[in-house]
Amino acid sequence: MPEALPDAVQVDAVPADAVLFDMDGTLVDTEGLWWQAVAAVARSLGRSLTAADAPHVAGRTVGDTAAYLVDGTGAGSSGEVAEALTEAFAERVREGLTVLPGAPELLAGLAAAAVPTALVTASPRSIAELVLPRLGHAFDLVITDGDTARGKPHPDPYLEAARRLRVAPARCVAVEDSPAGVAAATAAGCRVLVVDPAHGLARVRAALLGAPPHGG
Repeated sequence: MPEALPDAVQVDAVPADAVLFDMDGTLVDTEGLWWQAVAAVARSLGRSLTAADAPHVAGRTVGDTAAYLVDGTGAGSSGEVAEALTEAFAERVREGLTVLPGAPELLAGLAAAAVPTALVTASPRSIAELVLPRLGHAFDLVITDGDTARGKPHPDPYLEAARRLRVAPARCVAVEDSPAGVAAATAAGCRVLVVDPAHGLARVRAALLGAPPHGG
């Protein structure tokens, strides 16, 4: 089950043999950019997104979202819509990428502690490659959309990350923000810490490294 993050000034660190990070909405503030991209493509297909569409968009792969839009509108093909979604998202990431507060400090702390890290994202590799230079961290492994047969909310991406790192899923901590991502990590057997993008990663840093959850 996802774990509540601490409010205390000092906490004991959550033991982990590896930390597996979601990207969008967890390390970088891109969930809004993804929604904007999907909304723009949906409008081009003659549909306006509403809050009811959120479970089919947030944390989902480009392919899953494309199939959802095609199924709901009857317009275009999944391949064409997926390509349009990827380009619309990439354009927004290039223009307005923001790293969440506390992300650089958390990643640096894990590197200093020699804790293996993986990026496990539902985004395409082309999007991850736009984001990675901004994070300034050498992940031991990067799992992106297409690297497993099924994406989030299925457990496959997290199971593959644990397998490649040679760490039991139960000894991994996954850091996530979306229901789809939490479902994937939980189903894989990982311990899950849930990020609130509005508050950054200070509390996650506290939970993982025992550092005071303030000041980033």
